[in-house]
Amino acid sequence: MNISRKGLFTIVITISLLTGCLGEPGAERNENADAVIQDEGPSGSNEIFIYTAWPAHYIDEGIWDRQIGSFLKKKFPEVKFKHVHWDNPGRQYQDLLAAGTVPDIIFDDVARNTYRQVRRFGLEYDMIDLVKKYNFDLSALNPADLRNSINASDGKLYSLPFNSGEWVLVYNKDIFDKFGVEYPAEGITWDDAYEKAKLLTRQDGDVTYKGFQVNPAHYMMFNQLAEPSLDPDEDKAVLTSDNWLKITNNIRRFFDIPGNQLVKTNAFAKGTIAMAIDKIETVAGWANENQSLNWDFGPVPVFPEAPQSRFQPNTYGMFITNQSQNKDLAFQVIAYLLSPEMQRELSSQGLVTSSADPSVQGAFGQDLPEFRGKNIQSVFSLNSAVPPSRKADLTYIYTRIQIDLVWKPLILEESKDTATALRMANDEANKAIETTKVILEQGGVSSAQ
Repeated sequence: MNISRKGLFTIVITISLLTGCLGEPGAERNENADAVIQDEGPSGSNEIFIYTAWPAHYIDEGIWDRQIGSFLKKKFPEVKFKHVHWDNPGRQYQDLLAAGTVPDIIFDDVARNTYRQVRRFGLEYDMIDLVKKYNFDLSALNPADLRNSINASDGKLYSLPFNSGEWVLVYNKDIFDKFGVEYPAEGITWDDAYEKAKLLTRQDGDVTYKGFQVNPAHYMMFNQLAEPSLDPDEDKAVLTSDNWLKITNNIRRFFDIPGNQLVKTNAFAKGTIAMAIDKIETVAGWANENQSLNWDFGPVPVFPEAPQSRFQPNTYGMFITNQSQNKDLAFQVIAYLLSPEMQRELSSQGLVTSSADPSVQGAFGQDLPEFRGKNIQSVFSLNSAVPPSRKADLTYIYTRIQIDLVWKPLILEESKDTATALRMANDEANKAIETTKVILEQGGVSSAQ
C-alpha cells in the first residue's frame, strides 16, 4: 500500500499531541517485547485472559490457535493464556463481568463497540503511557486504522488496531469474456465501472447476469471521500452535504440499470454477477463455495477527486482493560502481535493487518489456496481513506442505522429522491443524538451508540 504522506502526517501529529512526544521508531521495539516478563504488574501473575468479539472467526478455537494462540505460547512460554470468544448467550460482556472474570485484552470492532461495549462496562484504559514507555512505533500502523482508534477514544487511545475488514472488488472473468468487456484495470473510476456494469447486465437465455453489486450502506458508511456523517465540531448530523448527495447518487445509478436491481452480494458465488464489492473474508468464502468460479481481484473504483483512496477500513482493535492487573504484560502481547514477524504471519493467513509495511502486504494470502494465482496486490494498490476526525467531547452515535434507512425503506421501497432520503435520515440521526444526550446525562445506556 502506498501510504499517503498527508494522512500519515496528520495521524502522527495527533498522537504527538496526545503523548507529548514519540520515540524513535523501531529501535527498541523487539527488545522491549522480550523484557516484559520481568515487569508483570501488581498481581505478580503470569496469566493473560484474552476475550475476542471480533474478528468473528475466532469463535473457532482452532483458528484462534493457528493464527494467534500457538505463537503467543511460543513467544511467552512462561505465560498462561486463556481465550474466550463472544457467544450468545453466555459469553457476552455482561456474563463475564457478572462472573467476576474481567479480560486483560479485548479484541473488538473499534467504531461500533468502543462505545457500545468497552466504555459501557467501564473497561476503557488509555494506553498512551504504555506506548511511550515501550517506545512503540505508531507510525508503522495504517493511518486510517489508527485514526479509527483515536476517534473512538475520547481524545485518548483505548485501542490499537489489529486488523481490518477491507472491502475489495472481485470480478467474474467468464462473464467479462462472454460479453467481450475488458477486465477492470488500475485507475478504474466509478464512471468506468458504471459503463462496464451496463454492458454486463444481460439476459442470456434463462440466465440474468448482473453487472455490479455492493451493499450500498457499507459503501456509504466507509465511503472513499471520508465524508463525515457527524459534524466534526458540533452535536449534529451532516448527511445532507453535497458530497453525500454525490456519494449516494453515484451508487444509486448502478441499481437503476434495468436488470441490475440490488441483491445480496453472496450471489456472486453462483456465477451470475460480473463485479461485486465485499469484505475480503466474504470473498474467501465465495471462492470455497464455488471452486470452479473463474474470478480475480480487481481495483476498487475511485472518485476523480480521490484517485488513490479505497474504502475506509472497518477496524478491529485490541484493548487493555482498566481492571487488568497485568497491563504491562498485556501491552507487550499486543506489541508482539503488531510486530513485523507476526503481522507477516497473519497476512499470509489472509488477514488484512494494520501494518503499513510493504513486506507484510506482499505476504498477503500466501497460505490460502483459494487466493493463489489471483491479483492480490490490487487489494493494496490504493490507500485506505482516513476517517474524518471529530472533537472528543461531542456525543457519538453509530450512524449505520440512519445510513441503512436511506436505502431501506426510503429509496428501495418508497422511491424517495436522494435529497429527501438523506434529509430524513439526517433528521433521524439528530433525534438519536438528542435522545442519547438525555440518556447519558441520566447515567443510562443509549442503543444509538
